[in-house]
Formats: sequence, C-alpha cells, structure tokens
Amino acid sequence: MFTRKISLVALLTLGSFASVIGQNDPKAKKILDELSAKTKSYTTIKAEFSKTLEKKDKSKETQEAKIETKGSKYKLTITGHEIYSDGKTVWDYGKDANEVIIKDADADGDETLSPTNIFTMYEKGYKFKFDSEDDKTQVVSLFPENPDKQKFHTIKLTIDKVKKQISSVKMLMKDGTSQTFTVKSFVANADIPDASFTFNPKSHPGVSVEDLR
Repeated sequence: MFTRKISLVALLTLGSFASVIGQNDPKAKKILDELSAKTKSYTTIKAEFSKTLEKKDKSKETQEAKIETKGSKYKLTITGHEIYSDGKTVWDYGKDANEVIIKDADADGDETLSPTNIFTMYEKGYKFKFDSEDDKTQVVSLFPENPDKQKFHTIKLTIDKVKKQISSVKMLMKDGTSQTFTVKSFVANADIPDASFTFNPKSHPGVSVEDLR
C-alpha cells in the first residue's frame, strides 16, 4: 500500500556510518552532501511524480501522484486515494468507497520509502557509490545496510546536477521487478497552510470513518 510503504519529505542527518562509506567513494559523498544541504534548505515541497512498476514479463503499470510536504506533515494524492498527515495522525481517504481510515503516524514503524522521506531517504541506513554522469545528471547507487530486512537490493538515485534535486528513484526488487518514481515537477518554499495536511470530513459528505488509533 502506497500510504504505508511506497516500495517517491523525516529529515535526518548523515550519520557516522555514511561518512565512513563516503571515504571509500568521495564523489558519491560529495553529490549526496550537496543534495542533502539543498533539500534541507526548503521549508515546503510540492511535487508531481509518476510511479512505474515494471513486472518480470517487462510489462509496466504507471500511476500519477502529487505530494505536498512541510516538515513531518504531508498530503499525498494518488489514484483513488488522498492521504493526509499532520505529523501525528494519518488519514487515508478512499474516494470510491468514500471511507477514511485513521491511524497514528508512527503505526507502521520505520518505512523504507515514505511520503515524508522520498527526497531524503538516502541519508540513513545505506552504503552508496557513484555510478555515472552526463551533462545534466548524476547517478548514485544505494545498498541497504540490512539487506535481509528489505524487499529490494539496490536503489538508484538520478540527480539533477544543476538544481541539486532528485530526478528519479529506481528500486530494484529481489523478485526481479522494479519500481521507479520519476519527478515531473518540483516547487520549493511554496506557502502551504497547515490545514492542508488534515482531513476535513465536512468536505466529504457521508464519509465512513474507521479509527484504528
């Protein structure tokens, strides 16, 4: 489920482990340090992106999504769902069923790739190395420190060299499939009111509520 584990902002600092790995690959560390500094300078982020699942038979499924973030708060819109979080509570609204499921924001524990860390997930729990670059982008591969606990073996970050922003995130899964998040638009420091991150039942007449808190 996209809301619980996206398998495309908690801002965490690079830990001592990342620094050690960086000594083995200084170019990757420099790229990620610049990316981290730029991302942390934003007060809010608004982005549109696509999520593409490539199956073993090479067929593909794509969903379009929008996200707004402000610190630990977010609103995620994806096919059939609107997901809101004020940092403490998550509201998952299903449009077709006109139903909202409410839970605590930390109910799922540590997520691999969540709406609040899609642009900064590389900062904790990964080894990394520089892969390639061209005139516009740089590619860095991430490898989980605890691979036995993950369903993927590699994440490839494609980074815009000029903007110092993530262009895409590709997760290579252990079952031979892949998931790619491609950023289509990115706006930083927009004025987003806190009310945007809270579900308003008055805007959804007749909504059914399931409170799991």
